[in-house]
Amino acid sequence: MTEPYKPENSKTEAPKVESPDTETKKAEKGPAMKWIDERLPVSDFIESQLLSYYAPKNFNFWYFMGALSLLVLVIQIFSGVFLTMNYKPDAAKAFSSVEFIMRDVEFGWLIRYMHSTGASAFFVVVYLHIFRGVLYGSYRKPRELLWIIGMFIYLILMAEAFFGYLLPWGQMSLWGGQVIVNLFASVPVIGIGLAEWVRGDFVISDVTLNRFFAYHVILVPLVLLLFVVLHLVALRQVGSNSPDGIEIKDHKNSQGLPIDGIPFHPYMTVKDLFMVMVFLFAFSFVIFYHPTGGGYFIEPPNYEVANPLKTPEHIAPVWYFTPFYAMLRAVPSIAGSQFPATMVMFGAILIWFFLPWLDKSPVKSIRYKGPITKIFLGAFVVSFIGLGILGTQPSSSLATNIAQVLTVVYFAFFVAMPIYSRIDKTKPVPTRLTK
Repeated sequence: MTEPYKPENSKTEAPKVESPDTETKKAEKGPAMKWIDERLPVSDFIESQLLSYYAPKNFNFWYFMGALSLLVLVIQIFSGVFLTMNYKPDAAKAFSSVEFIMRDVEFGWLIRYMHSTGASAFFVVVYLHIFRGVLYGSYRKPRELLWIIGMFIYLILMAEAFFGYLLPWGQMSLWGGQVIVNLFASVPVIGIGLAEWVRGDFVISDVTLNRFFAYHVILVPLVLLLFVVLHLVALRQVGSNSPDGIEIKDHKNSQGLPIDGIPFHPYMTVKDLFMVMVFLFAFSFVIFYHPTGGGYFIEPPNYEVANPLKTPEHIAPVWYFTPFYAMLRAVPSIAGSQFPATMVMFGAILIWFFLPWLDKSPVKSIRYKGPITKIFLGAFVVSFIGLGILGTQPSSSLATNIAQVLTVVYFAFFVAMPIYSRIDKTKPVPTRLTK
């Protein structure tokens, strides 16, 4: 005899019966924790985001970069808060306030070097995090939105670094900021007005310093934190990609748990904590023994107060901007306009957003892609590093020619991807995770 039809939203559903394990966990909670959970689901959040979250069991070195990015973000926020306590966003006092922090504030030098070194460390781990995504196809379905949010985080980080770059009010801060802001002036029709709007004045002045300080300390960090939260939520929704490009959700046991997955806590948290200790050791070594990074973390001209009447011999941004700066210098002006060069520079960043739809390979991970893809990826890495080196050097005809070739190689990796990823021979992908 068939049972009568019951709508899905029927109110006659049987009450939810909790498992004995759930009841035991609730009984083990102290009165304080019970009081909190009744008003804020802290225990449920920990259970769902740590204890019950399963990750692929063959995570390797590349998967540490996400946790390290969060660590550096925390370092930057706390060190930045202490720096603002003594920094003065005033063109007449900014440089001297930084010197005051370095010389007179107790452990001010340590806080300042933590922040400056942290900025470089941030981009190191972010670049490695992005490269891992390219290696293992972490931008492919169902992680397209996760990738796009991550690229927005990258753009926001670049804006945050640029706004903070002007705050020491040294020679390189002033002139580096002048070069970047002038790029907006190359936009046809609205360029001059746009550049004035960015500066807040006809030239970089006290007004510019004040608004960049507001952006760097308040606006951009709030937007950054929002996108970081969105990135983590999207990651929990689709799950972490494996080095094999295999979805662990496709193979589950009788309890509905991934066979090739392990709980994020304690297995992954212990590994992340170990890597955190290694990172902090290296980070501390740089801070105490090599804080300026040989002029790459803090340029020597930035130890001179900003002087609009004295141009430095060689203007170059911090190292994490130099690949795009080299592209900017490699593109010749057309009819005296730098707009084509500006479009190339920004295009080199924006093209990353389209990566999920450019890759037509039937496999995700580089482990199972063919030699053509690996050659293009290797050439791309060489071009990016080469452009970064050229961006730190004074301009010359030879350097410009090399930068032009490397710029073409850089864009060829993306533009030709729909072709070489489709025709490249691939290896069979296993049904289960490998080591």
